[in-house]
Amino acid sequence: MTVVNQSDVQTPELDTGEVISRGRLVWRRFLRRRSAVGGIVILVVLFLMAFVGPHLIKWGYLDQDLDHALQGPTLSHLFGTTQLGQDVFARTMKGLQKSLVIGLLTAFFSTGIAAVVGACAGYFRGWVDRVLMWFVDLLLVLPSFLIIAMLSPRFKGKTWLLFVVLLAAFSWMITARIVRGLTLSLREREFIQAAKFMGVPSHTIIFRHLLPNMSSFLIIDATLNVGGAILAESGLSYFGFGVQPPDVSLGTLIADGTPSAVTYPWLFLFAAALLIIGVLAVNVMGDGLRDALDPNSSAVKARTRTK
Repeated sequence: MTVVNQSDVQTPELDTGEVISRGRLVWRRFLRRRSAVGGIVILVVLFLMAFVGPHLIKWGYLDQDLDHALQGPTLSHLFGTTQLGQDVFARTMKGLQKSLVIGLLTAFFSTGIAAVVGACAGYFRGWVDRVLMWFVDLLLVLPSFLIIAMLSPRFKGKTWLLFVVLLAAFSWMITARIVRGLTLSLREREFIQAAKFMGVPSHTIIFRHLLPNMSSFLIIDATLNVGGAILAESGLSYFGFGVQPPDVSLGTLIADGTPSAVTYPWLFLFAAALLIIGVLAVNVMGDGLRDALDPNSSAVKARTRTK
């Protein structure tokens, strides 16, 4: 992705002479990707289901209705019930809620770490660059899945935020290398050199000049990291290394429903379907953001016709 200084971007004009702001131009380009718009609509629906849906039913995710245990979908239990009479809809919405939150937090922290580490390595160079990149290379060769699997049981019974920290700690290295490369290019630009000659502190140059000029790449990276983090959380939770009972996530629900996937498909099907739909929606939206934010992406004209 090419990084462009915001001040260097010429703002297009309409045939009427109206100047289009960069935000409006990005929004128009995004709206032209119907699949991306569909992805963001699906994500909004999933968030509403996850955080509003549980308040629309009388069952909590731990409540039991023993009179209707292991029953298929009905009006009283929209997704059916488990062997213990627990409402599958309530449990699925709770699991979706947890998976979405973990995905968002992991993506936010991993992209933030990558941005800071990569920018510092590329800007300061020298021994700072060597030390930070050595640390990045070390983490890249470590088997992250095995390390998280070994460490997560030690946090059993504690807050699930520790699991987010573990996921984020092994999700930022590739992005950091890309940010470093972009920084090495940007640090030679005139506006960075002018800031250095004016005595602007290094941390100000990094956070006010370098990182904002990589905002397009960082936004796209964070968006795509959400889907990756949800899949990683679900996979680890499926094998018992992630979210721990009595809490639930999509991974734990899929693991619980797998033995009964053929005989009682509602125990497995809804959680698995929401996982696939959610990750697909995030990835499609990320592709749309990439095309909208990247000035070198194909064929989006700035001029529109007026009647």
